[in-house]
Amino acid sequence: MVAAIGRAIRLKLKGIAYGLGFFFQVLKETLFFVRRKQVGFKVLVMQILFTGFEALSVIAILSLALGAVIIIQGVSLLPQFGQGKLIYTILIIVITRELGPILTAFIIIARSGTAIAAELGNMVISHEIEAYISVGINPISYLVVPRFLGVTISMFILNLYFNIFGLIGSFLVAQLIKPIPFVEYFNNLLGSLRAVDITASLIKSVIFGIIISVVATYNGFKVQRSSTEIPQVVIKSVGQGVILCILANAVISVISYL
Repeated sequence: MVAAIGRAIRLKLKGIAYGLGFFFQVLKETLFFVRRKQVGFKVLVMQILFTGFEALSVIAILSLALGAVIIIQGVSLLPQFGQGKLIYTILIIVITRELGPILTAFIIIARSGTAIAAELGNMVISHEIEAYISVGINPISYLVVPRFLGVTISMFILNLYFNIFGLIGSFLVAQLIKPIPFVEYFNNLLGSLRAVDITASLIKSVIFGIIISVVATYNGFKVQRSSTEIPQVVIKSVGQGVILCILANAVISVISYL
């Protein structure tokens, strides 16, 4: 029993060490991407198109719905306690600082994280990775770095997009329930917005993009022999991505409130 637990711990630590080594290798190759951009530029553009552009409609619907729910609940409950203006602070905290980044990350994990892990896994099975190596192309430079940059850039932009649509959605719903002048609404909203709110949201979006892309590519390369391993690494990629994003979100939130 003790030996089995010790073996499991060693395997887990070995996996973490490999993951960290992979991450630092990706960072190193990213520094040279601009110099070698002709190699992976098309992959980068396609990744941004898939991860960012094609997710705009999903993000818009989700952010509008979230803003609407917050404003409906806030307008119904807060005035009863004489805290009507607190709704603006709640909108900023929930949409900009907390749920905006994490919900965007979950959408990207579900769409792009799974697709990247499955795609790279299939490339391993079909020996495409070996073909790249045989002709002197570094798979990390050509396959991983463009996806790493594409997912991170898309996550950053989609987070901003989520925030804008969430706040606009709340304003539109407010007009149906209790009409508020446009200038008054956005003056109160901007009055509740602090630099730390924007900074925390942007930092989260970058960190989440890094986590999602690295976890997905790392798990994609872990496929070894059979195509039956691909669903397993996809599921593992989703689980690890969600857990790491939640942990990172908690850490950044705690630091930003100190």
